[in-house]
This record gives sequence, C-alpha cells and structure tokens, in this order.
Amino acid sequence: MASQRENALVSEFSLRYPEMEVQLQLTDRPINLADESFDVGIRFGELPDTRLIARRIAANRRLLCASPLYLKTKGEPLLPDDLAHHNCIVLRQNDSAYGIWRLTQGKKTATVKVRGSLSTNDGEVALGWALKGHGILMRAEWDLAKYLRSGRLQVILSDYELPPADIYAVYPERHSLSGRVSAFVEFLIAQFNASAPVTEEGDAHW
Repeated sequence: MASQRENALVSEFSLRYPEMEVQLQLTDRPINLADESFDVGIRFGELPDTRLIARRIAANRRLLCASPLYLKTKGEPLLPDDLAHHNCIVLRQNDSAYGIWRLTQGKKTATVKVRGSLSTNDGEVALGWALKGHGILMRAEWDLAKYLRSGRLQVILSDYELPPADIYAVYPERHSLSGRVSAFVEFLIAQFNASAPVTEEGDAHW
C-alpha cells in the first residue's frame, strides 16, 4: 500500500510533466521490469537482481521501535536476545526470512527469531498496531520519523544497526538513457533531498 507521501510524489511529477503518461503499480513482491514492461521500479533495501541498473535515491535506516505504553507495560529490551521474550510485530514481505531479525554492533551480529501475536504483509497496518501499543516493530526511518519526533514511538536498541532500507530507482539497461526515466529519477532525488537532506556520510534526516 502506498503512503500519502508516495502518492503525492507521483501526483507532483504528473503535474510537472503533463505530457507523460504515468501508470503506478503497487506490490510487495519483486517484479521483472523487462518482462512486465515497466520503465522503472522503486525498491527499499537489498537489490536481488544484478542485471538492473540501480541508483540510490536516499539513505534510509531501519529502526526498532515501540510505543511508550508498550515499553511501560512490558519493559525495554536491553540486548538483542531480549527480543525473543517480547511481543514483536512481524512483517511478511517479499522472500525475506519470516521473523528473523539481525542486529549488528561493530563486528558482531546477533540473529534473533522473534514472535508475536500479530503479523501482516502491510507496513501501514503494522505501524498502526505499534502505535496502539501492541508490540515492537522493525520499520524504515522514512515511515517512523514523524512518530519518533512526536514521541508516539520510541527507538529501542539504538546502539545496534539493522539491515538498511535505502531507497533505489532500478531500471533495465536499455532504459538507462531514456529521457522519461532520467526525468523521473532526477525528480525523485531532488524531492527526497529537499525533504530529508543527506549528510556527507550519506545519512538522511527524515
């Protein structure tokens, strides 16, 4: 499901380039752009298809968070292994291992099998559950930022890094010089940099 921000970006692009026809298809499964006749795809996180050209639009961390209500009731995990004893909201997306969370600190990586009473394949639904105090959620900073600023969610285990959810534009090589693809990608980069300025280290501040 697209967020209001994603919808707004496509709307703004269409207004700026009214001569272009834009078709938006939403899915949480990897698609073959060439076989399904798409010019460009937007992906979060790892890129499984090395045959595609990828251009990073913005850096995007994954974070672990929970509502103050949940943390007050259940306590705050202090180590990755503590997560196994908490109610975790699990997302079933793409082909990623279900309920396996990896947290890295320095050269050490902890792999934790998490469980919870609620799971879904929709990120917006999972976010809503976390806001209502149902459990701990792993989600991209892009989706969490406004709730972290307002205090409705709190970051936990902040000393650990999670697999990144960097935002990429991907497209088949034959479209690398396409004017419409170039215009769309440059538009996205400009919009993301305007809303989340990127530091010299490549971090985005959502």
